[in-house]
Amino acid sequence: MKKDRLIKLGILAGLTIIVSLLVCFVDKAPIGPKATVVGMSHINGFFRDIFKFSKFWYVITNLLGYLAILLCLCFAGIGALQLWAGKGLKKVDRNIVALGCLYVVVILLYVIFEKAEINCRPVIMPGETDPEASFPSSHTMLALTVFCSAPWVGNRYLKDANIRKIFTIVMYVLAAVMVVGRLLSGVHWFTDIIASILISATLLYAFRIVLDFIKPKKKTVRK
Repeated sequence: MKKDRLIKLGILAGLTIIVSLLVCFVDKAPIGPKATVVGMSHINGFFRDIFKFSKFWYVITNLLGYLAILLCLCFAGIGALQLWAGKGLKKVDRNIVALGCLYVVVILLYVIFEKAEINCRPVIMPGETDPEASFPSSHTMLALTVFCSAPWVGNRYLKDANIRKIFTIVMYVLAAVMVVGRLLSGVHWFTDIIASILISATLLYAFRIVLDFIKPKKKTVRK
């Protein structure tokens, strides 16, 4: 079973790398603002012509991004309280520690892709003079990773089953709205969204494996 899960994780990581390489080297053309070169230009140009810039969806998805950051701070606060009360890292919930590590990885990836500038936005944002880096969609990557992982850890602190169910549904709905909304906003190329989904799926699957690994083993009762 563990081997199967590692194979699935490898497949997700492989798909992420393949999409990134395709964007970097295949079908490149100057279709962006100020003739910036964009990989996978035909498919990206096709969706660019369909989804024009939408200020409404841009604002909505930005707000969801802030909500994701707020959720990160809430979990960080829980961890800080446990650290203070227990006077040591060993007293902090291992799931919270693992979640913090997941957030650190997301931040590192964000910094790396901001420096790489594989693709630039299909539009020049208000107040800017040049197109900004857009690959992958950092808002989508952040929201998917945070919202989808939140129920796996947060539900441990919610006693009522109905509240846990509502919390899970809300988190997944917010994640879906971010994906669709970021595409409709027109501030990202289609491949930016696809890559962010694959990166998030890879991180989430790896995180799920870690959570299962650190799950407390059930004690056998001796008769």
